[in-house]
Amino acid sequence: MAKKKEQVQVQLVGVQHKKTLWKQIKSRWQIYLLLLLPLIYLIIFAYVPMAGLVIAFKDYNFRDGVFGSPWVGFDQFIQFFNDRYFPRVVPNTIIIAIYSLVVTFPIPIIFALMLNAMRGQKYKKVIQTITYIPHFFSVIVMVGLLYQIINYRTGLYGALYSAFTGEFPDDILATGSNFYHLYVWSAVWQSTGYNAIIYIAALASVDQELHEAATIDGATRFQRVLYIDFPSILPTASIMLILAIGNVMNIGFDKAYAMQNSLNLNYSEIISTYVYKVGLAGGITDFSYSTAIGMFNSVINFVLLLLANWGSKRLNGSGIF
Repeated sequence: MAKKKEQVQVQLVGVQHKKTLWKQIKSRWQIYLLLLLPLIYLIIFAYVPMAGLVIAFKDYNFRDGVFGSPWVGFDQFIQFFNDRYFPRVVPNTIIIAIYSLVVTFPIPIIFALMLNAMRGQKYKKVIQTITYIPHFFSVIVMVGLLYQIINYRTGLYGALYSAFTGEFPDDILATGSNFYHLYVWSAVWQSTGYNAIIYIAALASVDQELHEAATIDGATRFQRVLYIDFPSILPTASIMLILAIGNVMNIGFDKAYAMQNSLNLNYSEIISTYVYKVGLAGGITDFSYSTAIGMFNSVINFVLLLLANWGSKRLNGSGIF
């Protein structure tokens, strides 16, 4: 009897919750109506295409279609693991991903803390505007600017070196290992100002009475940044870190492809560029193989996202789910 009563109570609570939720939706139907547009967009462009992932387990051909092509199981994945490019593509992707995460994640936080500590509002606004601008450059324009600067003959680097020494410098682009540094630090230049916006917004919500009390107690500006500002953005930083780790293997195809040349190919060939070359370029058009490679990359990202969220919950009790 006691169990039946508990079950009935749980059912009643569920019914009341549904009625309350329906009342909330009915009372704010305009807001929920606005949510339909992004929801429809996600369904059409994010969830419906997932059905096409089945070709990663098939030998896809146009004649039989997605669901009519013969099933091959994990053959496409085994082929990728045995591919002669696997020892090049995967390590390059991992190196650039870790390098980018280590460099590009903390710099916007440091920049936001430094900017928030500035006294002059005019200088602060000028610096914010200057650092935001590179984010709105297209990747191709950014790569073009980068090459114009570091070209050893016609670029700024070559012109200054020749002016002081009378000789041409070494070609930076000819050294393949320089690709890692050029890729990551150009991303720092392009994204630091924009990525710092969310941290600047978090710092704006800090109670100024805490700073006033700390100042009265004799705390220096650096101590206030360290013990007031920095802890206030830690929850935001933890969420951003989880999202960054969950997206760490998704290195931008367009930038890597635009920066590739025959001299740095051993260092610049990553999963996304290899997927493009296998699936579309060079007349190969092996859609099943390229889909399997992309799926392998996505699974790694998903696992890293779960691990990052679990670790964040264990350390500070906050996560995205």
